[in-house]
Amino acid sequence: MDSDFVASSDTAIPLIPVSRESLPVRLESAPESWRKWVEASDFEAEPGATLRIPDAEGGLAAVLAGFDAETPIWMLSAAAETLGTGDYRLETDFLNADVQNLAAIGWGLGRYRYDTYREAQARAPRLVWPEDADQGRVQAFVDSIGLTRDLINTPAADMMPANLVLKARELAEEFGSSLHVVSDSDKLEKDFPCIQAVGAASEHGARVIEMTWGAPDAPSLVLVGKGVCFDSGGLNLKPGNSMRQMKKDMGGAAIVLGLARLIMAHNLPVRLTVLIGAVENAIGAGAFRPGDVLTARNGKRIEVDNTDAEGRLVLADLLDRAASFHPDVLVDFATLTGAARVAVGTEISACFTQDEGWARALVEPAREWDDPVCQLPLHAPYRYLLDSDVADIVNSSTGGYAGAITAALFLQEFVPDDTTWMHFDIMAFNVRARPGRPKGGEAMGLRALFAAFESRYGQVG
Repeated sequence: MDSDFVASSDTAIPLIPVSRESLPVRLESAPESWRKWVEASDFEAEPGATLRIPDAEGGLAAVLAGFDAETPIWMLSAAAETLGTGDYRLETDFLNADVQNLAAIGWGLGRYRYDTYREAQARAPRLVWPEDADQGRVQAFVDSIGLTRDLINTPAADMMPANLVLKARELAEEFGSSLHVVSDSDKLEKDFPCIQAVGAASEHGARVIEMTWGAPDAPSLVLVGKGVCFDSGGLNLKPGNSMRQMKKDMGGAAIVLGLARLIMAHNLPVRLTVLIGAVENAIGAGAFRPGDVLTARNGKRIEVDNTDAEGRLVLADLLDRAASFHPDVLVDFATLTGAARVAVGTEISACFTQDEGWARALVEPAREWDDPVCQLPLHAPYRYLLDSDVADIVNSSTGGYAGAITAALFLQEFVPDDTTWMHFDIMAFNVRARPGRPKGGEAMGLRALFAAFESRYGQVG
C-alpha cells in the first residue's frame, strides 16, 4: 500500500490552510492573480472547502484549504479526499508543532479507504511531512484509527470470533504483548458463563481474548470491549432495518484494540490489559431465552428480559474479570443502547463514570481532538427499573425510559465500589461522511481518551 506521506518532493504543490478570519491576511501578501482568482471563485474559506489556484502555464500554483480554527485536526482532511495525484506541501508559517501533528493526522484520516472488496484506488495524493511533525506519533494515530475502522467495516462473515482473535494476535505479536484466548466451551461455561450463553446458538464459538503488555509494576489500565460480531437480537429478533449494520456491534472491541495499539506505540508507562468477549448472538437450538436466569461470573443471577440486551451480559463477565487486576482505571467500550443515540445522537460518545476527576479530564482532550464526549448520570434511583421478581437483577428494563442509564447501572453491578470505572456507550459508526470521517466504522472516544491517559500517565523516556 502506498504511503500517504513522503519525506520530500521537488514538485510538491503548496497547500495553504486558511480560515475565514485568516484568508484576507494571507491574500495581502499573495500575487494579485491569486486574489482575483479567489474573488472570481467566491471562495470564502468555508471549513472543508478547497480552491486550486492555477499558475501562468495552466498548472497548479497552490491549493487553499478552508478550515475551522477551532478544529485544526480536519484542516487538510477534505484536501486529502479530493485532490488529485501529486505531492503537496503544507505551508507551516503560522502553525506550531502541535497543529502540524493534528493536520498531518487529519490528512491520514482523510486518506482512509476501506477497499478490501473492491478495486483499489489509483495512486493517491501524498503530503510531504511537515517540518515539525512527529512522524511516529502521526503514523501511530493514523494506523490505530485505521485498524479500528477496518475491523468494524469488515462484513460479519469475515469478522467472527475466530477472526477477531487473529487480529488481536497480530497486534500482540507486533508489540510483544502476551495473548491468552479462552475458546473451550466447558471453560467458558465455568469462567465466563454469560458470554457462553450469549454465543451458544452460533456455529462460531465464543472467545474471550485477554492481552497484556507493559511493566507489571506500572499503573494497571484495563480496557474492556464488547465484541458481538453480529447481533441478530437472538430470539427477540431485530427487524431487518435494525439488523442491517449489526456487523458494527463489535465496535467496542475494535476501539479497545485500536486504543491499545496507540498506547503501545507511544510506550505509555502502564500495565495494559485488554479484555474482549467475542460472540455471535444468533438463533438456534442453543439460544438463550427470555425468562431464562443466567448466573454471571461474579455469582449474580440475571433474569433475561430481552435477548437483544446481550451486550451487557457479555460485559458483566468481563468487568468482573477486569476487577481482579485491581486497575488504576477500568474502561469499557460498547455499542450498547439505542437510548444513548437518542440522548446524544450518533456523533457523540456517551460516557458514564462515578469519578468526576476522570470526567473532567476528558473535557479538554475531547475539544482539542474534536472527539466529543458527553457525561450522562449514573442515577442510582433508577436501579429499581432493573428489579427482578425471580433473580438478583433483570438484564433490561421494560419501562421504556432512561435506557442508557439503566444499562450503565446494570454494568455497575459487576464493578466493585472501589474501582475507578468509565463506561462508553458509542455508535462506532459514521452515518454521514465528513472530512476525515467517511461513512462506516469509527473510533469514537479513542482520541479523547488516549489524550487523557497521556496527560495522566506521561511517556517513557
